[in-house]
Amino acid sequence: MSKNLTAPTTLTMPVGDLIAKALADMGVTTMFGVISIHNMPILDAVFRQGRIRFVPARGEAGAMNMADAYARVSRSLGVVITSTGTAAGNAAGSQVEALTAGSPVLHITTTVDTDLMDRDRAAIHDVPRQPDMLKAISKKYFRLWDARATVPMLEAAISAALSAPTGPVSLEIPVDVQRHDARVPLRIVPPVLTHVAPDATLLDEIASLVKSARRPMLYLGGGARNASVQAKGLLDRGFLAVTSTNGRAVVPESDPRNLGAFNMTHEAQDIFDACDLMIVVGSRLRGNETRNNALRLGRPLIQIDAEPSQGGRNYEVDLFLQSEAHLALQGLLDRLPTKLNTDDGFAKTLIAARQKGEADLVATLGPYAKIADALRARVAKGLHPFVRDVTISNSTYGNRYVDLAAPHLGVHALGGGIGQGVAMSIGASVASKTKTIALAGDGGVQLNLGEFTTAVDEQAEIVFILMNDQAYGVISNIQDAQYGSRHAYCRLRTPDFGLLSQAIGLSHIKLTSLDGFEAELDRAIATPGPHMIEIDMLSIGPFAQSFGGPPAGAAGGAK
Repeated sequence: MSKNLTAPTTLTMPVGDLIAKALADMGVTTMFGVISIHNMPILDAVFRQGRIRFVPARGEAGAMNMADAYARVSRSLGVVITSTGTAAGNAAGSQVEALTAGSPVLHITTTVDTDLMDRDRAAIHDVPRQPDMLKAISKKYFRLWDARATVPMLEAAISAALSAPTGPVSLEIPVDVQRHDARVPLRIVPPVLTHVAPDATLLDEIASLVKSARRPMLYLGGGARNASVQAKGLLDRGFLAVTSTNGRAVVPESDPRNLGAFNMTHEAQDIFDACDLMIVVGSRLRGNETRNNALRLGRPLIQIDAEPSQGGRNYEVDLFLQSEAHLALQGLLDRLPTKLNTDDGFAKTLIAARQKGEADLVATLGPYAKIADALRARVAKGLHPFVRDVTISNSTYGNRYVDLAAPHLGVHALGGGIGQGVAMSIGASVASKTKTIALAGDGGVQLNLGEFTTAVDEQAEIVFILMNDQAYGVISNIQDAQYGSRHAYCRLRTPDFGLLSQAIGLSHIKLTSLDGFEAELDRAIATPGPHMIEIDMLSIGPFAQSFGGPPAGAAGGAK
């Protein structure tokens, strides 16, 4: 036998043990989930082997949010484990958020014994159409039918999650298969990822258009998060940039050539109208960030995306290039001169538009400008992950005014679902080595109150800033604007968060004035463990201008 070959192994172990070993061998260090009778073979193995940190959430929805945020902040695979039927269903809404964000999450879930699967025999937890649900909320779905395929199936699922375009992948494992013995491979290696490279001829064509443009712009979305170096390189050549909320900090937020997420002002529309070439990179051009696609973008309009079905979905484009962002932009850099012949006055117009956008926003905040300014001064400087639930505070200043230090440090509910911020902040804090700052509202947190206990149990490094107006504030504002101030179903019975915090051992302070906010924020950042700063909005008063959701209708006026 050749000395380069290794003798076949005869070592076997239960599938549950092999999954725990294989995940650890492939670099997984953290897993989130809820233990159940149907996933116990795997989690008992995780516990015995002691190589993976398991974070026990209080619900599957929270566990999925944690894995999602972990994936975003760590820029690696998030792993979550749920049980069969209702438990997998509990995670579904949160997995839709991961799908919306393109987060590489491995969802290991379970089903009943193989002789009962898909037969509607009313076995405990059985849902005969569970695969249909998982397929609908996943980038890809796998089922492990046989112990012999354990490691190849796991490698295939992880490869699918991490390959562009990234997204959550579900791996369903019957409980009896988890107990079957499987042969341990000679070596467990990381999955091989597939990449989406650009067409060279199309890159040549785009480069030719760029060379003749005087006012070129990049529109950077979440799909460009791995292309910071290349995007910055294009700015250095003469491009200007604008970002979606999920593409923030792909180029530095403080860069004067970056309009940031101030993309729906009248001044921004004037800039887009003057732009003579716009390249949209990794953005779905979502309706709430384009005035339901009434925002006029620069022409010619080029779109770059790893997912071909996104081409021209929301805007008619002049050219679509299927590619991962960093590969396409690097290819473009390789074809361009070190300096483009661009219009210097165009850059000055953008600087003025950014300054006016910020000033106009701050003017709407009233007393809450103190919070916005305090967060802005600390989030980027301290490299803190900044997690935001769907609140008025996030929709106004959180999504555009508080600068991020890097794109992976911004986490918010892209799908618009409330109540995910507390759990997301736990996943972010586990992935980060600095204090996570979480901005949430009293209405949203009541969906996942139990995850505050998870934060305490894990001693998660989080500062919760809880905006408490004892209502669904944005709903109330919409009712004022459109429904004759009939506040139907939006006023909430809100817990005493001080008593709740005391009951679970969470440090808490309630502020009825914002004069001491900065000092309390600094204290919470400096002190180990989780802390809650509750903002009593009824005592402090309203925003200077009510926020009633994203603006509707056409932007910028007729031209």
